[in-house]
Amino acid sequence: MNSPREVKPEKDRFDISNCKTTMKAVVTLGNGGYEKLAYRDVPVPVLEPGEVLLQVLAAGVNNTEINTRLGWYSSTVTSGTEALTAAEKEKAKKKADGGWNEATPFPFIQGTDCCGRVVAVAPGEDQSIIGSRALIRPCIRSTGWDSLENIWMASDFDGAFAQFVKVAAGEVFPVDCDWSDAELGTIPCAYGTAENMIHRAKVSRGDHVLVAGASGGVGSAVVQLAKRRGAEVTAIAGREKLEQVGTIGADRLVARGDDIVACLGEKSVDVVVDNVAGPAFGEMLKVLKRGGKYASSGAIGGPMVALDMRDFYLKDLTMIGCTAWDEPVFPNLVGYIEKSEIRPLLAKTFPLERIAEAQREFTEKKHVGKFVLIPPPLDDSHPVLSGTTP
Repeated sequence: MNSPREVKPEKDRFDISNCKTTMKAVVTLGNGGYEKLAYRDVPVPVLEPGEVLLQVLAAGVNNTEINTRLGWYSSTVTSGTEALTAAEKEKAKKKADGGWNEATPFPFIQGTDCCGRVVAVAPGEDQSIIGSRALIRPCIRSTGWDSLENIWMASDFDGAFAQFVKVAAGEVFPVDCDWSDAELGTIPCAYGTAENMIHRAKVSRGDHVLVAGASGGVGSAVVQLAKRRGAEVTAIAGREKLEQVGTIGADRLVARGDDIVACLGEKSVDVVVDNVAGPAFGEMLKVLKRGGKYASSGAIGGPMVALDMRDFYLKDLTMIGCTAWDEPVFPNLVGYIEKSEIRPLLAKTFPLERIAEAQREFTEKKHVGKFVLIPPPLDDSHPVLSGTTP
């Protein structure tokens, strides 16, 4: 386990409110291709009341960062990420509705996953966490837990593709485990999204759960987290990835493109967790039992689907859309990590400055698990870490 850096006495700590030093970061300049990713020097974030500053140790790569850069969330886009046409990209730029809540705040720093070291806290916040290794909960219920309104780090404000990131103190979760920084960097977005869907669908022991896209970050997390709850899991993945998916606990494997109904039979599944959608959507409803549940937080295979309403209402199905995370989700994950109940699936690491290479390889979908970016290391002479005014 990484030991916390020695913390200086309160009077000697760096006053981050006056920080004028810089950090390395990837700034996303607007909707477009890899040319919109600029690796440059930018100011270290300045803390506001209630905030915490972390040195980023590892930052995972997700579909959401690529989709946001491409403008895929725009209502003008009807195809999957990989099939996004030049015309759709141009329409998304013009409509400017490709953000999660409103127009994306370009230029800004993406990076939804963060394993970091707490280096400063705003006055009045808990000083004891300084030096702790921590995960950031990227989904923030912006008006409280009684409302589903939410904002996301790296979609609505600056994220972790940088040497430092700041966030509200309540979204920082110290974690005590022997995982590497890169392994922890695989967790927040994928596992938080997966746990949220499983939590909302109330997956329990004995349920038969069908997981689409089981080799990806979210899908592989769903497999592990559903098995942790005692469910029987059938996983769908590319034929060449089935063996690896089997090693994380799937009870049954189905190759992508195979006839799901023929493989499993109608009314054979209690819960479908599907972040793929696209042409196979109708088959997912066919295999659900009467009273079954369909949960989704994505549509990488295509957002436009054919829904036979008779499958929906005659079988008393429940469809659950999942973006806002529920309150227990992230604390649960930290507990699972600390009790060694899950394990990370780290596919590969890249230096932060090679983000375009990482995203390009990510979109090829030949890997199982997560890619993680590692920012340039800092030594103790850096103003923020040394406690000296720049």
